[in-house]
Amino acid sequence: MNRRDMVAALSMAGAGALFSATNRRVLSQEAHQPAPGGPPPVSPDEALAKLKEGNGRFVSGKSKHGHESAALRHQLELGQHPFAIVLGCSDSRVPIELIFDQGFGDLFVIRVAGNVITDDVVGSIEYARIHLNSQLLIILGHEGCGAVTAALEARKHISSDPHGIQSILKLIEPAIAGVDAALPITQQLDRAVEMNVRWGLKNVKSLPEMQNVPLQTVGAVYDLDGRVLWLS
Repeated sequence: MNRRDMVAALSMAGAGALFSATNRRVLSQEAHQPAPGGPPPVSPDEALAKLKEGNGRFVSGKSKHGHESAALRHQLELGQHPFAIVLGCSDSRVPIELIFDQGFGDLFVIRVAGNVITDDVVGSIEYARIHLNSQLLIILGHEGCGAVTAALEARKHISSDPHGIQSILKLIEPAIAGVDAALPITQQLDRAVEMNVRWGLKNVKSLPEMQNVPLQTVGAVYDLDGRVLWLS
């Protein structure tokens, strides 16, 4: 390569770097703007009321099973506008849409064992808030959570679970550190489940990347009889 070709190559590289930096700034600015079009966002209070009403119908056996039609599914091909974000556990006994009596397009659901806060979870929450304009986040624990149970047991002995499971337990351990080991195990678990939810709420609120993302957060615990108990 001669001197002239080298200068040209360096110039192109510099222009490419400048374009890349500018492009990143533009994308960053655009990321904090909701997608245009669609219905106006549902307020956090209205969203919470809809969830409470839906769970009431579910508990009483009067679920409407709305928003399931073929016409609605075709309409959703144009885009989604979920009115709330729900972070719940992966437990098969806690089907989020069913317990809140919601249908296609209503909820942006994130599920992970122990409803723990990870980078992927935070990214999913940010996406729903920034791009889909969902303004309410529910962190939902549940009665008899296996992940929380395992974290309680891990306080007594070294876990023999694989690395992936242990990584989840380590995220739960700080949340349940204050649970009195002298209590009956059922009471320990009930308290640990609630404390894990509250820990998740605290973590989400304190994350630097969430400071400029207005989002109302509420904690709740699902009782396996069907009721959702809301935390004050």
